[in-house]
Amino acid sequence: MTKWTGFLASCAVLGALSGPALAQDTTADTIVATVNGTNITLGHMIALREGLPQQYQALPDDVLYTGILDQLIQQTALEQSVTNITKRDRLALENDRRGYISGVALQEVVAGAITDATLQAAYDAKYANAEPATEYNAAHILVDNEEKAAELKSQLDGGADFAELARANSSDVGSGANGGDLGWFGTGMMVKPFEDAVVAAEIGKVTAPVQSDFGYHLILVKETRVAAAPTLDETRDELAAEIERTTVEAHIQALTDAAEITRPGEGLDPTLLRDATLLDN
Repeated sequence: MTKWTGFLASCAVLGALSGPALAQDTTADTIVATVNGTNITLGHMIALREGLPQQYQALPDDVLYTGILDQLIQQTALEQSVTNITKRDRLALENDRRGYISGVALQEVVAGAITDATLQAAYDAKYANAEPATEYNAAHILVDNEEKAAELKSQLDGGADFAELARANSSDVGSGANGGDLGWFGTGMMVKPFEDAVVAAEIGKVTAPVQSDFGYHLILVKETRVAAAPTLDETRDELAAEIERTTVEAHIQALTDAAEITRPGEGLDPTLLRDATLLDN
């Protein structure tokens, strides 16, 4: 039974049913159902709704209300039917709680970290004094062995058309169909041997065969240009992700540095991690 099986079943049979009207004094602690004396509150329902997949969030409120309540009633009854919580179950619950609470802690940490000011500072630090970057417009022919690459290079030196040879021979079918054309790209976008050859290449002259993990390349750099620095708006998502990552890393490091941590398990055989039978004891 999946997490949302009961919810799906409830929603599937619902029509235009109406949930109860909310009184002015209704709170998250308002009891909406009991199962063998165990209370289910409006707060439980709201918390469950917040965790629903987006397609369920879009359902009408009356359908959601009944579906969520039925789901919680079913889950409570199922929970009560389990009389023996195993060690495996208990440890899994502890891990789930630890993971959830740590997520709450990180949400609080990053909530105020990404602002217009921090984004601007991150942008300035990354781009304000950056050296102008070069972009390259290049094409290549990719083959699986050096002999084939050398043969094609001889044909090119003899005046053969690069685009035609790329269409007929390149194992990179995507660029090959376009005459080997790779368009514009900057450093860091290609594998290192390929990039090094592009940077060192003479514009308009085909390189000697260049080996990479993909095979052997014949590379033709058509032209270069100085790339304009991206705008703040263009890099906003990237910078926000970097700020979030560094903020989280710094916070975790500070907490662990301040914590009293012991590791009495050091020296244990790492293969014990695969011994699931230990949970059965």
